[in-house]
Amino acid sequence: MGANADESSRRRANGQLEAEILAALQDSGAALTPGEVTERLGDGLTYSTVVTILGRLHTKQLLTRTKHGRAYAYAPVADDAGLAARRMRGVLDARPDREAVLSRFVDDLSSADEELLRQLLGPDADPGR
Repeated sequence: MGANADESSRRRANGQLEAEILAALQDSGAALTPGEVTERLGDGLTYSTVVTILGRLHTKQLLTRTKHGRAYAYAPVADDAGLAARRMRGVLDARPDREAVLSRFVDDLSSADEELLRQLLGPDADPGR
């Protein structure tokens, strides 16, 4: 049981590291190499850990990478709002009944968010919902 607790803690830590690395890349405004990310984050992170996390984020299609000397330079594919929208779209795409998912999502919106969604959808949005 102790091993599972350690594994669970490590998984959470990696998720947190992913978020920190993604935030550092978004804040930079430019593509960064693993060495540059390691320097920005400090906190005792090793270069190999940063490379691993960057690789995971690239595999998840959250980062682009371009050759930069002997390394790659990584950049987010979208800003924070764009990444959140991609995650939402991914969840929607993974479900067999899109209508049910969207319906539940809209049902759970606050009145203000529902109004904002109507504005974003334009004048053709159904106000009788």
